[in-house]
Amino acid sequence: MLSSLFTRFSQSVEDIFLPRKFNYPFYYSPHPLCIMAAEELQHHLEHQTGWQHNFGLDPKQNGLIIGKMFGVLVVENREGELGYLSAFSGKLAGGNHHLGFVPPVFDILKEDGFFLEGEKELNAINRKIEELEISEYYLKLKKQTEEEVSKILLAVEKEKRQLREGKKDRKIRRESAKASLSDQDYQDLCEQLKEESLKQQYFAKLTLESLKIQQENIERELFGYEGEINRLKELRKEKSSALQQQIFEQYTFLNIRKETKNLSQIFNEDLNIAPPAGAGECAAPKLLQYAFLHDLKPIAMAEFWWGQSPASEIRKHKSFYPACRGKCEPILNHMLLGMEVEENPMLRNPADGKALDIVYDDDYLCIVNKPAEFLSVPGINVTDSVLERIKVKYPDATGPLIVHRLDMSTSGIMLIAKSKDVYIQLQSQFINRTVQKRYIALLDGLVESNEGTIDLPLRVDLEDRPRQLVCYDYGKPAKTKWRALEHKNGKTRVHFWPITGRTHQLRVHSAHKSGLNCPIVGDDIYGKKGDRLHLHAEWLQFYHPILEKTMTITVEAEF
Repeated sequence: MLSSLFTRFSQSVEDIFLPRKFNYPFYYSPHPLCIMAAEELQHHLEHQTGWQHNFGLDPKQNGLIIGKMFGVLVVENREGELGYLSAFSGKLAGGNHHLGFVPPVFDILKEDGFFLEGEKELNAINRKIEELEISEYYLKLKKQTEEEVSKILLAVEKEKRQLREGKKDRKIRRESAKASLSDQDYQDLCEQLKEESLKQQYFAKLTLESLKIQQENIERELFGYEGEINRLKELRKEKSSALQQQIFEQYTFLNIRKETKNLSQIFNEDLNIAPPAGAGECAAPKLLQYAFLHDLKPIAMAEFWWGQSPASEIRKHKSFYPACRGKCEPILNHMLLGMEVEENPMLRNPADGKALDIVYDDDYLCIVNKPAEFLSVPGINVTDSVLERIKVKYPDATGPLIVHRLDMSTSGIMLIAKSKDVYIQLQSQFINRTVQKRYIALLDGLVESNEGTIDLPLRVDLEDRPRQLVCYDYGKPAKTKWRALEHKNGKTRVHFWPITGRTHQLRVHSAHKSGLNCPIVGDDIYGKKGDRLHLHAEWLQFYHPILEKTMTITVEAEF
């Protein structure tokens, strides 16, 4: 079995230097060996005939289009030979096992396994529930009960209305008689009205109790029938939960020390959260699991997308991507224990050695030119930022200071208030959208049209923060005006005017197929990693609340 999954490179790799450490799987540039392995796997995908899956690459192919993430893991075997393992995320062509790919960590589709048996049991309960809910007897009983109960409720309301009207009538009679009757006659009348009230309340109580008993008798048969349905639903819930827990316990992950942890231990016990759907089914855990089981030394890993992108995401055919954080990070944190792994770049200060250029300054505000890869405000692991630098430079400044933010990777103009009052007045201009902003970007591709407006609502990808998704159901409105400036050498230089200010708005609107379908050059999330993100906030126009004049600031991009 090992020989069919440990794939030797088809060309010599003797002159390629091995990495000193295993690559950090959530932010990396693919090693040359991974690129070679990926190209060989892609050649296999293009020419294999053992299975059929519609990736959306062949317009003549029928069936649901499902693109896939594939992974390669370069490994060294016991004899010191280099080769690689291949894997796919989730299922491929409806199955878990295909020639040349490592098996799943746990085969949920195993024919004699507990999952399929448990699924049969749940399906049987579902069928029973459905039979009960659509039976002619139940539907007829439900309708009759609703009709009878409706009549009773009308009778109850009528009785209560008569009580209210009787009370109102007695009040009128009492008040109108007060002036015309002697004290004794008036007192006698009050006693009479009181007796009428008690009598009406007594008979109303009897009537209401009788109606309540009628309603309970009518509903009893229906409630008994529905009780069986609810019992089956509760049984389904219990069995489904038990089956899910059993699955979590079967997904057991190794590390190089041969230590094991299952999904429940990784998510429920360590993080106190439920494992997300599909946890453990991604390519990265499958690859490492197989390597550890067969004493293969992991050297480097990479994952690439194959096929059409899902409508909500940005995935480019054959492009490399990091492992997803929501599903894979907790698992890989365990699986990589004991290995020398590259440092998480998010722990390093990206602003180290970079200066913050002040392009305008007065007693009330200042304007800075933020470098690329420089935080606007302190992050979880790094505090160095525009905010912290401004606090040092202007120790007497008060208020929130930062009027608006730029993404860490975006360079350009940022507006800073030196007092709370100025901050509030500038903030209101942003809220009311009277501030004018323009960005310049270099896109990786040729945009077909020359100008337009992009309207794609955005929300965060809960399983892979901070990546954003296009979502028409739950996304926040996001609009961008744009104009092409130059088409050259397969690139397009554009101006952007963001109408809204969502996280990663310009990056997603550039890269998404329903936007410009051309990622920004150097975009390490939605495109290809480069020396920097070629996005710059170059022009800002606002009203100075103290000097009472319109300010226009321009800072040209360095790219």
